[in-house]
Amino acid sequence: MSTEHVLEGKTALVTGASRGIGRAIALALARAGATVGVNFSRDAEGAQQVAAAIRALGTEAVLLPADVAEAEAVERMFAQIAETWGALSILVNNAGVVDDQYLTFMKEEQWRRVLAVSLDGAWRCSKHAARLMVRKRWGRIVNISSVAGLTGDMMRANYSAAKAGLLGLTRACARELARYGITVNAVAPGLIETALTADMPASRREALTGLIPLGRFGSPEEVAEVVAWLCSEAAAYITGQTLCVDGGLHT
Repeated sequence: MSTEHVLEGKTALVTGASRGIGRAIALALARAGATVGVNFSRDAEGAQQVAAAIRALGTEAVLLPADVAEAEAVERMFAQIAETWGALSILVNNAGVVDDQYLTFMKEEQWRRVLAVSLDGAWRCSKHAARLMVRKRWGRIVNISSVAGLTGDMMRANYSAAKAGLLGLTRACARELARYGITVNAVAPGLIETALTADMPASRREALTGLIPLGRFGSPEEVAEVVAWLCSEAAAYITGQTLCVDGGLHT
């Protein structure tokens, strides 16, 4: 199904939108007609490039700098959204970090930072976004989880826990917000071609590819199209669900 122009008149915030999957989601929502808020924490140059690409599509883009792990930064970002747009239609909680280490060697700060961005940040943004969406009795929240949240991942107890937590957050928010016409879903990507996988040793890539029934890594755009569809009216009767975009890795 094409999502072209199906989000005309909608406003969207994508966290962690300066690169990778977040960038692809921001562009997919823009192609669907939404005005897009490009959130970033450190990569201002990347965010500016994404905003320029959105504007080249003929759609408005707004840069929204904020570390979603910081409560005051998120409050300022949503104050800017309220002042600029007056409302918010779509929130995609994509921001996340990795800090890999074996469980027995993982430091307290490694654990807390990963959960602070990926899980606390999503809760924080969802809370503020829901307040704006309730007024309009319409909204879409999509949480970018991971297959790691379903299966676990070596050296990533922090990341796996955060991504699993997102699934619980998704289900709870879906039940609570449904009465207001707000759907909340999760997308769980598998092995996707991003900066995180670009430097993977060939032997490791070959071994992982062998585990994927479709026999290849996915692209950020393949994840983004699913997100754009979930934000459309075509997915209006879907809430509280997790869609795996993983080539059959998790079955």
